[in-house]
Amino acid sequence: MGYPGAGGTGMGGGRGYPGGGRQSDDGEQSSTMQPPSLRLRWESALPVREAELKAHETSAPSVDSDHYAIAVYGVPNRLLDTDSDSASDRLKKQATMKLTGKKNWMPSSVQIIQRDEGTVVIYLFARTNEVIRSDSRLEFNAKIVRMQIVRNFYPEEMTIQGKLEL
Repeated sequence: MGYPGAGGTGMGGGRGYPGGGRQSDDGEQSSTMQPPSLRLRWESALPVREAELKAHETSAPSVDSDHYAIAVYGVPNRLLDTDSDSASDRLKKQATMKLTGKKNWMPSSVQIIQRDEGTVVIYLFARTNEVIRSDSRLEFNAKIVRMQIVRNFYPEEMTIQGKLEL
């Protein structure tokens, strides 16, 4: 059993990639294209950071201690213009963190990192909105182009030795 948020598709209920389709060399649409396989990871969680260090993952995104960070791995490079500030701004406006019984909040910033194996989108949420162990559910909701990503996290399950590790 792994740490919640350390993997998975993060795609809510199979609704993540409506339309789909791939263009062939002759410009015709093909309906055989499968949605991209995304991984969603609670990047700022101590167990995730320690695993990255242990695996000598030198390309792991940097995260400061003032933010919760959720990273979406495997976004096809062709979908986002990584050289554009407007792409980060658009992604920032299309993401929220919902905590049951508390006010929703938006990311303070979004980073886009292009890699050969796919783009990584990192959502940074200010820790001024505190998540506590007794919070029942935390919902991350984001839109990346046509993909809607919804993932629930349960703080009670995200503890190590009794301490919440986000």
